[in-house]
Amino acid sequence: MLAGQLALIVAALFSGAAFYVNFAEHPARMHLDDGGMLKQWKPAYGRGFLMQGPLAVIGALLGALAWWQTGSWLFLDGAILILANWPYTLLVIMPVNNQLMATDPARAGGETRALLNRWNTLHAGRTGLGVAATLIFLIALQG
Repeated sequence: MLAGQLALIVAALFSGAAFYVNFAEHPARMHLDDGGMLKQWKPAYGRGFLMQGPLAVIGALLGALAWWQTGSWLFLDGAILILANWPYTLLVIMPVNNQLMATDPARAGGETRALLNRWNTLHAGRTGLGVAATLIFLIALQG
């Protein structure tokens, strides 16, 4: 079942990238001064979006294809979970992103640091969705 295996790989890539951001990149960023952490976050966010956005779509398409080929609802469940990162990002995380993007690093302060911590907490939701999709694809492949 190639589509299911590829869906698993893509979801695992998405999850690994999201996990790295939450548990390595963001904590390291928080050791910078307020302006420096915002300067680092802005291009890192842009690059992450360019990588994770397509992975969510590709993982969902592959999961849906695996569901269509096998009839296993688990593949469709995994596809929905990985794709749920798009509305979650647009509705939940984007207001924080917009505030951070609108902040001049020269004017960054305690509020910026608090927003970045909030962003990391919200980003953990993306990590959770990715891990859940990965596990569901793995279970689907066992059946």
